[in-house]
Amino acid sequence: MILYNITVNVEKDVEKEWLDWMKNTHVPYIMETGLFVENKMFRIMHDSEDGGINYSVQFFAKDMQSVMTYQNTYFDAHNAIVQQKFPKKLAIFMTLLESV
Repeated sequence: MILYNITVNVEKDVEKEWLDWMKNTHVPYIMETGLFVENKMFRIMHDSEDGGINYSVQFFAKDMQSVMTYQNTYFDAHNAIVQQKFPKKLAIFMTLLESV
């Protein structure tokens, strides 16, 4: 199992809108690719120095090939949607983890 973790720092003024949009639109859109078997979202429980709110958005894939297919086929378009919807309101980084 591979965990594709996306850590997002969200500015407070768009947090509620972003969270609603992620839960109801964007995450389901990513899941529609069929490349992930499960997803979870967590609020990171520590204060950010810049005052933003941090979240961990997690997508679970059965193998690395599924993640690579997502990154090569869908990531650019999905990321463009996020950047267009919330310009300069998010800081994002990704981490891949393998179940051992």
